[in-house]
Amino acid sequence: MKQTSSPFDSRRLLWILSILFLIVWFYMLGNRTLIPTDEGRYAEMAREMLVTGDWITPRLDGIKYFEKPPLQAWMNVITFELFGVGEWQARLWTGLCGLLGVGLVAYTGRKVFSARTGINAALVLGSSVLWAASAHYNSLDMAVAGMMTITLCGVLLGQRNGASAAEQRNGMLLCWAGMALAVLTKGLIGVVLPGAVLVIYTFVSRDWAIWKRLHMGKGLLLFFAISAPWFVLVAIKNPEHPHFFFIHEHLDRFTSNVHKRNQPAYFFFGILAIGIIPWLGLLLQGMWAGVKRESQGFQARQMLLVWTIFIFFFFSISHSKLTGYILPIFPSLALLIACQLEAGSSKSLRFAAMLFTLLGLATLGFVLVSPEKIASAKLPPLEQALNQGVIPWLIATALIITAGGIVAAAIARSHRDWAVISLSAAGLLASQTVLLGYEPWGYYRAGLLQLHAIQTELKPDTPIYTVGQYEQCLPFYLGRTLIPVEFPDELEFGLQQEPQLWIPERSTFVQKWRADYASGKLSIAILRTEVYEDMQKQGVPMRLIGQDPRRAVIASTIARQPAQAGTPAEK
Repeated sequence: MKQTSSPFDSRRLLWILSILFLIVWFYMLGNRTLIPTDEGRYAEMAREMLVTGDWITPRLDGIKYFEKPPLQAWMNVITFELFGVGEWQARLWTGLCGLLGVGLVAYTGRKVFSARTGINAALVLGSSVLWAASAHYNSLDMAVAGMMTITLCGVLLGQRNGASAAEQRNGMLLCWAGMALAVLTKGLIGVVLPGAVLVIYTFVSRDWAIWKRLHMGKGLLLFFAISAPWFVLVAIKNPEHPHFFFIHEHLDRFTSNVHKRNQPAYFFFGILAIGIIPWLGLLLQGMWAGVKRESQGFQARQMLLVWTIFIFFFFSISHSKLTGYILPIFPSLALLIACQLEAGSSKSLRFAAMLFTLLGLATLGFVLVSPEKIASAKLPPLEQALNQGVIPWLIATALIITAGGIVAAAIARSHRDWAVISLSAAGLLASQTVLLGYEPWGYYRAGLLQLHAIQTELKPDTPIYTVGQYEQCLPFYLGRTLIPVEFPDELEFGLQQEPQLWIPERSTFVQKWRADYASGKLSIAILRTEVYEDMQKQGVPMRLIGQDPRRAVIASTIARQPAQAGTPAEK
């Protein structure tokens, strides 16, 4: 049955939906704690760059940090300069990158396919769980996905059938600029992956003439003008950078388990299945739409399919796997699914809605029937309480999913576009509800239960040590760098260059701590719980000022401050 009217035909309604979407999108950037590891790390790198004014050599806890290029840090510094240092400011760049992806697929879908395809693509991408959640998490994965969306949409716009000479040139220059910005965000994948996609697409589509339409001369000039200056400057200032960055962080990371991020080859299948919700029921059909060959000229759908499959395959065979690595395929999937929504029957949409409903019901059933599994009696009481606090949020998430799915399934035949909007709204709200529910856990993991106790004791010249673990978020909230002890973690290479910035052996730290205690010098240390217990057994003099199941905070002086020092949390 054909729908009689469409909300997509009402400009006013589209504006209302867009404004509501933007309100949710931007509100969610600032109502949660920055959580380890990525959020605290990249926020702190930007804060230190802001304080030192050094935009060439990235540092973390004052230590050289060369694992990634600096574009994310630069953009965070700019937001800190404009709006002050804070949580939503630290997430603003990734939030804008996610929003940029939504806007680009809407515009590209409209220009390359149809106006309805553009709207559907924006709805699909903006509501996909992994995209919507990652855009509200301060990490490089969303930032590089945003830059690679510029690359993908640039080539689609520039190569589309019917593009004028100026549109072709501008689209390809946009593509080259996107690759350069992706390289400045996360390294060589920004150019290697699109280059490989182009080669594979050429053989699949037999579109050999595309190589004449790349505007390679101007494109290369633009690419190197954007990407090269920083690499040259950082190498001049830090001769050790090129080998570490290009060999260790690219070749070694891809071919070995050097960062201990190895996962089975099927890892990303599960991530994709969860991340594409609520559109899982349309995933395979959307990809199948990319197999069909267009009558002539540039094969846009085949380009989208090659982009999706190759990037997914590339990260699946890598020895380094993290959840957000496959984010760059979500814009291409959104466009393919949007094409399927436009061309397919209401049955496929109804199937997706019913699958979404079953997911909501299954989640609700698990939460209601097995709350003890969520709480986990084996955890410390504080962590059990945190898990118990998540349960109402999971119930709310399940109800949102179920309601959105039921509504969409009921109206898919007669009001297909409203069904798409229903699924989109439910997907976006569900992803953000889960993030809100995790906030107490995030606050705890970030170490903020101990923030007041540390701030109460702290003086401008007080050294703060982190022993047996690395605190990713506390430096940002304290506005102070920490001194690592015995646990270099990802700072190992930087500490090899500047070994004076840490204490490799715990015994050396204990000796220094005893000396500070004897002289009355105030020092503060954040210890892994096992380290604290071991130092207690050794009889190391210290005053406990804060504690939770993951860490203990100690001071090296006897006298307490007159202000509230904070009561150790229950284990």
